[in-house]
Amino acid sequence: MAGRQWPVHPLAPGRKTPAANCERCRDHSHDPSLCPCHVEGRWCHGFHSATTDLDKVGAWWSREPRAGVGVSCGPASLVVLDIDAHTAQVPDRDRLLPGITIPEQVNLSGLASGFDTLALLAAYRRQPDPAQDGTTLRVRTPSGGLHIWYVNPDPGVRFRSSAGSSSRTALAWQVDVRAHGGYVVAPGTRTEAGLYTPLGGVRDPAPLPAWLAAELVRTGHVVEAPPLPAPRPAASRPGRARTGAAQALLGSLVKAVSECAASAEGTGFTEKLNRAAYTAGGLVGAGHLNQAEVRQELAEAAHYARPHQTRRNETIIDAALTAGVGRPFHPKGLA
Repeated sequence: MAGRQWPVHPLAPGRKTPAANCERCRDHSHDPSLCPCHVEGRWCHGFHSATTDLDKVGAWWSREPRAGVGVSCGPASLVVLDIDAHTAQVPDRDRLLPGITIPEQVNLSGLASGFDTLALLAAYRRQPDPAQDGTTLRVRTPSGGLHIWYVNPDPGVRFRSSAGSSSRTALAWQVDVRAHGGYVVAPGTRTEAGLYTPLGGVRDPAPLPAWLAAELVRTGHVVEAPPLPAPRPAASRPGRARTGAAQALLGSLVKAVSECAASAEGTGFTEKLNRAAYTAGGLVGAGHLNQAEVRQELAEAAHYARPHQTRRNETIIDAALTAGVGRPFHPKGLA
């Protein structure tokens, strides 16, 4: 792992948690980034001590050969979906997919784990189920869960870790995200519960699918994004001449985003912007619209509705637009 420039750190023998700190670090609270143990070659503070230094790695596992291997996801540009299959009380349907309203007519009988909620999210977005993604590294966990490994193709956009049970930042119920601020257990590690076993023959993470990146943006997983040019400010939304089914559809999408300006909250702004950019991307991918012009219209509408979050708006637009381009579609009335 360290040879692939993925920083690693020891896990306690037989466990999936980091090896214990030294006595000094256990007894005195301090900032892990300032801990002298790191420069002295000790493994204190879990993933904060992770390294790609092969000499240090060799020394660590020589001292404790039974230690498992943890990979620090952030510095490795990894985004790992951790699907849980624990027995738990299924929450209300508005907690299953944060930010997405699941109508009462959708039958959720049989839904019991993160495998189900991730598959449901993929179905909503008309995308393949990541749990079945045979193009990337997938690791079965001893508890019956699954780790789906991806590499972030745009390290300038950093995604944060989250727990699927969180009421603040979550992708889906019982689906944790391992990214910046987190680590993942490496395949081949054995704990008291069993072995972390790779599935199939793929041993390398594939690039994070654009639609999943868009979902991580939508659900508030962005730590920071690269600077983006600000859209032209708009004091009002004057009407524009439109022709054709594609332009008419784009107009309705942009209007829905702009109308969120009437209220600071409670309008589902993020979901509307994400849906508008994704749909517009499909029209671009099918050759009905110009991508640069579409992006400008969406950016102007978003800036009009939420002028104080320009960077976040454009991150959502870029991620969803890119995902949509990969799924071309033709509205009725167009060949």
